[in-house]
Amino acid sequence: MNYNLLIENLTNPALLFFVLGIIAVYLKSDLEIPPNSSKFISLYLLFAIGFKGGQELSHENFTSEIGWSVLFGMLISLLIPLYTFFLLKRKLNVFDAGAIAAAYGSVSAVTFVTAVSFLEYQQLTIHGHMVALMALMESPAIIMGLLLISVFNKEQSKNISKRSAIKHSFTNGSVLLILGSLIIGYLASDKQAEGIKPFTNDLFKGFLAIFLLDMGISSGKKLKAFFSFGWFPFIFAIVIPLFNGCLIAILSSYVTNDITNRFMFAILAASASYIAVPAAMKISVPKANPGLFLPMALAVTFPVNITIGMPLYFLIVQNT
Repeated sequence: MNYNLLIENLTNPALLFFVLGIIAVYLKSDLEIPPNSSKFISLYLLFAIGFKGGQELSHENFTSEIGWSVLFGMLISLLIPLYTFFLLKRKLNVFDAGAIAAAYGSVSAVTFVTAVSFLEYQQLTIHGHMVALMALMESPAIIMGLLLISVFNKEQSKNISKRSAIKHSFTNGSVLLILGSLIIGYLASDKQAEGIKPFTNDLFKGFLAIFLLDMGISSGKKLKAFFSFGWFPFIFAIVIPLFNGCLIAILSSYVTNDITNRFMFAILAASASYIAVPAAMKISVPKANPGLFLPMALAVTFPVNITIGMPLYFLIVQNT
């Protein structure tokens, strides 16, 4: 393994700020990011990555490879919840299994943004259509999770509102903002985009570091309670994302030869949603326990991906 790449990632300031957030919790520090500031930063990150992706997309020629990439991404977001649901159902109830399966089939915008920063550190740039694909992969996993719960729920609970969840998966704020920013970035000319470049480019890494500090604080607060559920969720939250990421890093070679696209496919497959899916499940499946699927995605899978996962997936796509 390329240990220099691993060490480089582990000493990345953004990641170290994430670790600082966890340490602050365990030291019982009063360090915190005000909720309004945290929300603003998350909106900024989605806006910046969407706008830059739209700019990149405007310079791309639409090819059959892009079409196959979209289909491949949508297939990933449908198949991951399908197979993980049956693994989870052996240890958990149908509601928790469906919610967790949907979370792991969906994607994490923050992990995606961190991966973009990782590639920039390697002096590589993602293609715009991958930003659009990230937004498109949110909904299929939510729909699949709800479908599986409906099929295997013996109680046939009326609490599961499929229409509300499907609507929410398309109108979710993070999905809407990144898609809207992508379209605006696509329509803007290079001259127009230049005017806000200092905001979308130069400030990006600084805001990402502060946001990851906030994520570290949130993760640290949830970890202790999470372990009360036993070892199965913890092991699942480590093993399954790494398996998905490595498998897709290899299989993506049949769709595209571009290293950055393959790396982003791996990240999309390995990440787990802790914004869109929890919000949708809160509305549609109130019996699913957020104290289980939220820490799995945020406190375990997210740090595993940004420490071990990214260098590992990058190494695979470079050598296969």
